[in-house]
Amino acid sequence: MLRCLPSVKDPDVLAGCDDNAAVYRLSDELAIVQTVDFITPVVDDPYQFGAIAAANALSDIYAMGGRPVIALNLVGFPSRSIPLSILESILQGGADKAAEAGVSIVGGHSVNDHAPKYGLVVTGLVDPRRMITKKGARPGDALILTKPLGIGVITTGIDWRMVDCATEERVVRLMGTLNRQAAGIMQEVGVDACTDITGFGLLGHLREMLSAGNVGARIEASRVPLIPETVELLQAGAVSGGTHNNYRFLRDLVEWDPALSKEMKLALCDAQTSGGLLIAVARERREQLLDALRADPDVPVAAEIGEVIEEPGVIEVIT
Repeated sequence: MLRCLPSVKDPDVLAGCDDNAAVYRLSDELAIVQTVDFITPVVDDPYQFGAIAAANALSDIYAMGGRPVIALNLVGFPSRSIPLSILESILQGGADKAAEAGVSIVGGHSVNDHAPKYGLVVTGLVDPRRMITKKGARPGDALILTKPLGIGVITTGIDWRMVDCATEERVVRLMGTLNRQAAGIMQEVGVDACTDITGFGLLGHLREMLSAGNVGARIEASRVPLIPETVELLQAGAVSGGTHNNYRFLRDLVEWDPALSKEMKLALCDAQTSGGLLIAVARERREQLLDALRADPDVPVAAEIGEVIEEPGVIEVIT
């Protein structure tokens, strides 16, 4: 579909549609990093929806090792059928989350739409000599995940009234947790590649990283952290359309251990909203990164889930 777009010839464009965000070099020491993302509601509370959507949009900047500075609101809203007070709450949630990240919302654009949608265009800054892309993973690198999987399962369960209030509150906090702290730590330690885990699920975003670096990966399913209720809800059928699509696309591209359950396969393909970072780090810096991530209370988890291997494009999932 994107083949019709002209190739970018400007040498100062350092990253584009094949990475987490676009990067444009202003000088040898400074570049602009920019991204856009918006989502439909994943929770009922409009304020929390706004905060989650903002955290989700900011994530691509963090995955590049950048610092977000300003943002524009993107709004689709059915103003003739839903009170504008709901939109006010959404925007307040987004503004508060942006303020937590040190980001100023400086404008935006809205349209009438049949269903609410909200997100941000985010502009940040990065040192082009230290930016982190999807492309740098090397054989032997450890793969580190900073949030548990299962967000899409839980939000589907919320929509279907299958989730209790305590679980919903935990997952709302998880989605609203910025990847800022994890990003700062990986910048300080020095890593080879990073991507954030969102709609394509862990294996979908891993595949993008592997394709960009012309390498493969081996994932140990037993080491992948899951939100505790995930498997039970999957067994009850709480699988979103996005997760089904991810699994259908990936099932013949992944070398699955025969002992893996269908639920675990789906969890690895679960479409996340505001998921964590997936980081490839050299073996000699692995312990330093894990120790620093685990010492920070604002990083939900720090789990080593596998390693990068030489075989290009291969994804092995073992128990």
